[in-house]
Amino acid sequence: MAEVSLDALDKAILAALLIDGRQSQVDLAERVPLSPTAIARRIRALEQAGVIDGYQARINRKALGLTMMAIVQISLESQNEELLAAFEKAAAAAPSILSCYMMSGQDDYLITVLARDLADFERIHKEQLSRLPGVSRLHSSFVLREVASRSLPASSLLK
Repeated sequence: MAEVSLDALDKAILAALLIDGRQSQVDLAERVPLSPTAIARRIRALEQAGVIDGYQARINRKALGLTMMAIVQISLESQNEELLAAFEKAAAAAPSILSCYMMSGQDDYLITVLARDLADFERIHKEQLSRLPGVSRLHSSFVLREVASRSLPASSLLK
């Protein structure tokens, strides 16, 4: 996908939506010097250009009993294309995996997992993570405290 050029008004709209993605176009017009109609047009253009990729609710995982987050580093037996594709397909389908990134360096993938507690993580490790195709090594670290979590830092809109 080609990089999209944004003007100051587009950046202001995106910054406001990062704070509250549910605010109305009338509310946005109070923050951005445009009419609600102009804001609606710009949002539609940002969606069509793929800059706005979708909308989602931020759900408090602890309210659902998901109090443990683990970062799992995974090394595979090999890096042949078929194994990588099989691993990625299985990781994307695993219900407990929050995110999965192919990495450079010593480990092949970095996975984030949510669990209710240590016993739940043990179940996830046994039933999902260790069964992913081609896994030769798993190394798990547990998050002690979340310091920052953003979909996109506001500073990236200032450039």
